[in-house]
Amino acid sequence: MVKKLRSRFRALYLSFLTGLIWMSEGPSLPNSYRVAAWVLLDLGVVTVALMGAVQVSLGPTYSAWQLLSPSTTLLLLAATAVIFSAHGLYRSVIRYMGHQAVWDLVKVVSLSTLILGALIWLTSAPMPKTVPMMYWLFLFFGVGGLRLVSRRLHQISDQSDVRSVIIYGAGDTGRQLLNALNHGSDYRVVAFVDDNPALQDTVINGRPVLSVEEISVLVAAHSVRQVLLAIPSASQERRRDIINSLVDLPVRVRTIPKISELISSNALVSQIQDVDLDDLLGREPVPPHPELIDRCITDKVVMVTGAGGSIGSELCRQILASSPKELVLLDISEFALYSIDREIKGLCQRQGLRFPVVTLLGSVRDEQRLESIYRTFEVDTVYHAAAYKHVPMVEYNVAEGVANNVHGTWSAAWAAHRAGVDTFVLVSTDKAVRPTNVMGASKRFAELILQGLSQIETDTRFCIVRFGNVLGSSGSVVPLFREQISTGGPVTVTHPEVSRYFMSIREASQLVLQAGALGTGGDVFVLDMGEPVRIVDLAERMIHLSGYDIERDNLFGEHIDLEYIGLRPGEKLHEELLLGTSVTGTGHPMIMRAEEEAFDFDIIEDAAHRLLRACAEMDLNEVTAILTDYVIGFSGHEPRHDYVWVKQGRVGKRVRKVLEAENVTPIRADLVGPRQYSNNQAE
Repeated sequence: MVKKLRSRFRALYLSFLTGLIWMSEGPSLPNSYRVAAWVLLDLGVVTVALMGAVQVSLGPTYSAWQLLSPSTTLLLLAATAVIFSAHGLYRSVIRYMGHQAVWDLVKVVSLSTLILGALIWLTSAPMPKTVPMMYWLFLFFGVGGLRLVSRRLHQISDQSDVRSVIIYGAGDTGRQLLNALNHGSDYRVVAFVDDNPALQDTVINGRPVLSVEEISVLVAAHSVRQVLLAIPSASQERRRDIINSLVDLPVRVRTIPKISELISSNALVSQIQDVDLDDLLGREPVPPHPELIDRCITDKVVMVTGAGGSIGSELCRQILASSPKELVLLDISEFALYSIDREIKGLCQRQGLRFPVVTLLGSVRDEQRLESIYRTFEVDTVYHAAAYKHVPMVEYNVAEGVANNVHGTWSAAWAAHRAGVDTFVLVSTDKAVRPTNVMGASKRFAELILQGLSQIETDTRFCIVRFGNVLGSSGSVVPLFREQISTGGPVTVTHPEVSRYFMSIREASQLVLQAGALGTGGDVFVLDMGEPVRIVDLAERMIHLSGYDIERDNLFGEHIDLEYIGLRPGEKLHEELLLGTSVTGTGHPMIMRAEEEAFDFDIIEDAAHRLLRACAEMDLNEVTAILTDYVIGFSGHEPRHDYVWVKQGRVGKRVRKVLEAENVTPIRADLVGPRQYSNNQAE
């Protein structure tokens, strides 16, 4: 009899080991096999727990098989299997087992213990009262330990190519992030770091909490590749200070959504993302004044031209918060309009906003359609963001670029005057100040149109908002740098000394919305944007925050090359925001009103008609001549890069002499490439 019992025990033990191996390969097995293996394992644990409880309570003299009949033991095994199955213990995914599983385990082990107590009472088996208690302990730790071992085996197999990370911030958000990462297979958290002394030298879920000064040691010791910022409630200044302290480390810095996004349920703690573009700026964003934003929007019909573009789409998002009476979106691109229409209507639905959103296809150069739209929808406020803004692209397409920026502004503004629109705001650029390119000159001419219209008798307040480069907008350097970094480089910078003013898309859009309330007519508003940012510094910052180095002796042997390619057509080293030095304050502490000279309406109207006629006739010499006459600082520019102009062989003699003096020869315009002229000496 004893030999048979030992044989059974040995078989159960082998089943236990076999099942454990199967569990470590669980995902490759059919679900029915996995469940059967777990049932056998659990029954083995029940048997061992029962025997252990009897031996501990009675000593080595007695055996459970002597005190409990085989039928009683089989009933206990069967009842326990039913209890475990009924409570979903075999439906749980072991690798994602959490705190709830502990309470489920307590419940099923307690029920199995009650079954054992009932069997002992019914069979009058001579068992000490301590047997059920010892059985409960052995069964709980046996079944639970088995699952913990299996979970650890899964984690080890999943972490063969895992990335070691550090969580910056050991608060509630950091702990939530750790739990989320533990349920995945992409990251292995080696430690927390926090600047709070009360949290340092503690342990959270097996991970130590260390001081910020120890980050460099952790990075080197554990080959850490990423630092995850779990500080959603930190101020912009605090986030920037932390990022600055991490720039020199060979790690990629990523973050979780801000507290406002988490509270609004638009994001989750587990949504790891790249560092916000706002954190790349060297200054604090300009805080908006909600009362100024609401003044031209709340309960009014608002229209945005170029609504599918970078600035136009962000204007639409910001406008939603002020509850307009109706929002009219205009764009010439069908896909861009479709995309922003879906996004805005989705936001309205999620936020419970109830106002019409109208999407209209059309060109801002169609004056009759614009006037019809203004009158039909009784538009109160227009934000004119439709324009061509890419400097080299306009240099390659001078006539079309000028016609769009000038004719589009003229048609949109004149139609607004005729329809009695209350407020018309033009989105302009710092490239309009003493421009060296056609795009900037066309935008300054568009400003002159609005300044001229403000001098006639009109019910419309025309105003202009001028700001620097927008981080993350289409065609800007940040998306380009990110794309180049993701493909291994090189990151291309035009010149080591080139600098630009920068602001975030959100900040730029808020400035535009506030300017409409501040304007009195013909105003040019500029933002106190602090110091300009060197593009090479921005590039190096993004390379470092992506976990790479410019030097080839990087800690992990990974680097990104930085390459200077020279200024592109029409670019200059430094941008300006003001034509002069005369500025006055406004109702906003960081928005200034520039006092700049303008032309009478009759003069600018005549110049606009001549300019558009020259564009239609493709007379680029006349186009640049007119812009030179009316735009301060725009002089000596020649249409050297326009594809059609070059292809037609209409480059002037003076331009040819300049090209010959520079040993530069025009190449075929149909061979589209990043450079339209080749320097024979350089190549």
